[in-house]
Amino acid sequence: MKPLNSHKIQIKLRSKFFKAGVKMLGPETIFFSKDTKIGKNVSIEPYVVFGPKVKIGNNVIIKSFSHLEACKIENKVEVGPYARIRPETILKEGSKIGNFVEVKKSTIGKKSKVNHLSYIGDTEIGKAVNVGAGTITCNYDGIKKSKTKIKDKVFIGSNTSLVAPIIIENESIVGAGSVITKNVTKKSLALTRSLQTEIKNYKRKK
Repeated sequence: MKPLNSHKIQIKLRSKFFKAGVKMLGPETIFFSKDTKIGKNVSIEPYVVFGPKVKIGNNVIIKSFSHLEACKIENKVEVGPYARIRPETILKEGSKIGNFVEVKKSTIGKKSKVNHLSYIGDTEIGKAVNVGAGTITCNYDGIKKSKTKIKDKVFIGSNTSLVAPIIIENESIVGAGSVITKNVTKKSLALTRSLQTEIKNYKRKK
């Protein structure tokens, strides 16, 4: 596509969404695809890119520097800033994807949160789940992709690695800093952590 034609198309798309009631800050920095679909009472901050096949529900907030493609965002969802939503992702009603979070081929359940610095891939997350900062799903072993399933009301501590295939059952807790390689049973605490060592009155070598 020629740059001039692309510019004209973006002006036309921005105008269409303005008339439909979409709130845009810095609209000249927001880029849509021809098939982008947006519901009512949606706010979009500067420097957001919508790739093909994006569908946005009602009462959604898309914060700055986010990139979305081939995904479905349901009602009352908040995305970003600096979020990447990749194909085959569904963000269910009331969920939240925060800064520096990448989600690929996953479903994030109602009122679940992935707020900071995380990668969620090939994963199904249930309702009211909290995923701590620095959590990653280890979905690729170099040959095949495997799935992670996190059920309702689970709390995942920060800096956790979930090695797929794995299931985290309802209302369980994963301690911060863990590498989880086995299924976690319902209402349990799972953690993998070395004992802390402390040397009294330690003096550094000069």
